[in-house]
Amino acid sequence: MDHSPQDNAGVVQEFGALAPVRIGLPEQTRAQGVRALNRLLAHTMALRDAYKKAHWQTSGATFYELHLLFDKHYEEQVTIMDALAERIQTLGGVTFALAGDVAGESSIARAPRGRESAHAQLERLAAAHETILLDARPLARQAADAGDDGSNDLIVSQVVRANELQSWFIGQHLALQAKPA
Repeated sequence: MDHSPQDNAGVVQEFGALAPVRIGLPEQTRAQGVRALNRLLAHTMALRDAYKKAHWQTSGATFYELHLLFDKHYEEQVTIMDALAERIQTLGGVTFALAGDVAGESSIARAPRGRESAHAQLERLAAAHETILLDARPLARQAADAGDDGSNDLIVSQVVRANELQSWFIGQHLALQAKPA
């Protein structure tokens, strides 16, 4: 898609550029943190959207429980998104905000356009949580090693803990739906 020169006419900070902020962290540490947090933000936005799709399209014997659970997890992911975006801004960065950016950055598999079974929805959501957790833990350690305690705290206390808990909830629903051997 071609962009006209007018598309960037009002841009005050290019994506990838850091604004000067006085938070006691070197520019390299802030840049590393912005890249890591934007990746987690993209994953979180993809997961948020997967939860809303599942909320709208779930069906079956556990419809009501899943409908409520998916909406609750959606709202919790929105809260995480906001915390990640605010931390990126605090580091002087620019956040991902558009669907195309999310699709290009996140490795979370997109759901098909059609309606999936509740089991397929749960499996997809469990895989998405695992993707986030596999990325988040090393990023938390990198932030800690770089002295970025704020990003480390955010990743551990909100991203990791919430995704572990939500994954556990999803896993419990999958266990209920497992076919006896």
